[in-house]
Amino acid sequence: MTGRGAMGLDLNLLVSLDALLHERSVTRAAQRLGLSQPTLSTALARLRRHFDDELLARTGNAYELTALGERLAENTTQALVWTDRVFQTRSEFDPERSDHEFTLVVADCHLPTFGRVLTDLVRGHAPHVRLKFQHSTAHIVARASEHLRTVDGIVLPQGVLVDFPSLHLYRDRWVCVASAGTTAEAVEADFAERTWVVAYQPPFSALSPMPSPLAGGARLDVAVITENFLSVPHLVAGTDRLGLMPERIARTHSGAGVSIVELPVELGYLVESLWWHPMHERDPAHAWLRRLAAEAGRAVDR
Repeated sequence: MTGRGAMGLDLNLLVSLDALLHERSVTRAAQRLGLSQPTLSTALARLRRHFDDELLARTGNAYELTALGERLAENTTQALVWTDRVFQTRSEFDPERSDHEFTLVVADCHLPTFGRVLTDLVRGHAPHVRLKFQHSTAHIVARASEHLRTVDGIVLPQGVLVDFPSLHLYRDRWVCVASAGTTAEAVEADFAERTWVVAYQPPFSALSPMPSPLAGGARLDVAVITENFLSVPHLVAGTDRLGLMPERIARTHSGAGVSIVELPVELGYLVESLWWHPMHERDPAHAWLRRLAAEAGRAVDR
């Protein structure tokens, strides 16, 4: 990375700063970057002068981050991602020749469905383009406006985000899963009293908006909370607990210790969508990705 920062610092120092703060060792940072230890020592000295702070302070035989170092460590990685994206921007995009990397934030339930189809489409149209999938968490969704600056998109249901562009991918339906052999009649008789396994309970249920199927709008009696859907069947199988899952991913697990059980109430639907930051609107590479994402979504819907 070349160029001069607004403060007259070589942008390569940002790479050194990120390595030093995360490795907390000049030796390990040098190994990570493939540079000599004296080179990293010189970079650390320049950074210390610039920030007027030790950044790394020796404690016994190890180094610890100073208070300023801790704050900087939270931002350096995102700053590097943003800088790389700036220098990757092109006026045109040739998918057959490009080695571009796209980063999408998805929940685990999206990977076997939308993620698989999109991966196959990208491979067919752009053999050298890479897809990087990051796991969606409550923290990412809560700070979506920040994270959308450093990724190409986040897959979330409609109604979760506002003031960001999006496109419809596919519809899904909430279903109840129970231990294999459980009958619909047994669940119908006492589902309001049973405990549930859910993903992303409120206040972060926006990642997987949860219905209120009980009479009078009462909430589910949640006994187990997890941040991924693929673990729900394992936490339900062999127990009297019920699980809440999107139907498409639940059907891939039906028969493996759990089965889908219809309830006497409708649990509701999801409209899965791709969200992105407005700054990507005119990027030819991103526009190409959106077209393939829309095609993948239609294929999942079919």
